[in-house]
Amino acid sequence: MKLAHRLLLGAVLVVTVLIVVLVLLSGVRLRHQLEELEVAQLTREATLVARDWTAAADPDALAAATGAAIGHRVTLIDHRGNVVGDSEFRGESRLRLENHSGRPEVMAALRDGLGSADRRSPSAGDHELYVALKSELGVTRVSISTSSLDAIVARGQRDVLLSGLVALGAALLLAAAFSRAVSRPVVELRDVARALAAGDLSRRPALSAPGEIGDLAAAVHRMAEQLTSRLEALEHSDAHMKAVIESLQEGVVAVDAQRQIVRVNESGRRMLRLPDAVPFPADRLPRDQTLRAALAAGLAGESTEPAEITVNGQSLMLTARALGDGGVVLAAFDLTASRRLEAVRRDFVANVSHELKTPLTVILGFAETLAVGDVSPAESTRFVEVIQSNARRMQQIVDDLLDLSRIESGGWVPNPTSVDLRAVADEVSAGRLRAALDKGVRLTVEICAGAETAFADPTAIRQVYANLADNAIRHTNAGGSIVMFSERGERGTTIGVRDTGAGIAPEHLSRIFERFYRADSGRARDSGGTGLGLAIVRHLVEAHRGRVQVTSVVGEGTRVTAYFPRSEGVT
Repeated sequence: MKLAHRLLLGAVLVVTVLIVVLVLLSGVRLRHQLEELEVAQLTREATLVARDWTAAADPDALAAATGAAIGHRVTLIDHRGNVVGDSEFRGESRLRLENHSGRPEVMAALRDGLGSADRRSPSAGDHELYVALKSELGVTRVSISTSSLDAIVARGQRDVLLSGLVALGAALLLAAAFSRAVSRPVVELRDVARALAAGDLSRRPALSAPGEIGDLAAAVHRMAEQLTSRLEALEHSDAHMKAVIESLQEGVVAVDAQRQIVRVNESGRRMLRLPDAVPFPADRLPRDQTLRAALAAGLAGESTEPAEITVNGQSLMLTARALGDGGVVLAAFDLTASRRLEAVRRDFVANVSHELKTPLTVILGFAETLAVGDVSPAESTRFVEVIQSNARRMQQIVDDLLDLSRIESGGWVPNPTSVDLRAVADEVSAGRLRAALDKGVRLTVEICAGAETAFADPTAIRQVYANLADNAIRHTNAGGSIVMFSERGERGTTIGVRDTGAGIAPEHLSRIFERFYRADSGRARDSGGTGLGLAIVRHLVEAHRGRVQVTSVVGEGTRVTAYFPRSEGVT
């Protein structure tokens, strides 16, 4: 039931009860007052009749005469209780009246001199009010039927009831207006409170309500403002925390006390391969024994020391930190790149040692032979030439390593300008023409229209062409051809070298730009390659924010290209 209806019903009940009580009280009070007035009047009349009742008077006639005069029933009773005169019962009917000595008003009159009673009359058959007065000859009693009093009381009660009904109608109108005035702001406050509880913080109550309702509306308004402010602060803090967590390279996984994953950042999803939307059960974490043990320890309230695990082929450093509410935070740091770098470093040291060991062994061997002195002049000359050749090879390896180190460390910064590609290609080609002729390979230059220049460092262009040409000459057999070319790209220039050499197997294509990597290590080493040329080419091109690509078919040849942006900034 609505508040307005309850208020209206309550007002109706209160007013109705008041009307009923007022009608009943007014009837009782009016009846009591009327009885007092009638008793006083009847007492005066009984006094007059008692004064006229003498020994010489006829009691029956006196009762009839005075009863007719005053309009009330008059009864004369002797001391023994016999009715000797009655204005309503004459003759034989009077003689049949019972003895009145036991009537309460008569008993009171004989005892106290005056008595009254309101009772039903056995002789008259109706309800009457009696007043009895003791006199010299007996008791003079005057009575009146109470029906007249009841009629007066009933009329008074009807008047009070009509007045109450009018008052009830007015009260209903006032109660209806009051209930609407009270219930409207209360209902509005209820709706606003429900909206706030549902998360709609834009709702505000009207502040025009009177009295305490207005104070309550103002309090709800202030509460809504504070909730909005605090929620915005919480959302801002949560967004800031989420941004910080998402920016971490470490994987972060939060698990609550019910073993539900409630938060995981992108790094954690990637490392642990968790595609599901939170929350989801912690059982979906990878089934690694160390990880599960760290999770169990964290949920038990114990933090763990960092431990290395392998998940999905990745090396991760895992740490568990217990939370105060029974949850745990798992932090995973990806060590894959570090482990790969360590492996590359180990391979690099091994490769450098291997590359330098061969020429050093040769130099040492021939030097020891020469030191013995038991060689002919012709052999001595040949031994010296071998020593010089291997020394130059070592020198080339060291120079390439220094160049590569300088480029990788940022010690070399390109100075890009507009480079004449034909002039650079012709210069490099001329310097390698003798080596190409010795192997029976044809070396040519093709500069396409619109690709005569490149925006790059001249030294880098020269070294790219030189390294690619040297590499092609080493891997192209007699009768083959090598072309140094340039092509116009969409936003830059592409230079490169293509040959009809032995080609590279597909499994080697992704690694040929690594340091010391050789698709055919024995043949490359025999032909004088250091294994660093393509690595240098890649770093030179990437320093210009360009890219290198290679395509090759075994037995048909290889095509290596380097793309240089036309006018973009370089590092």
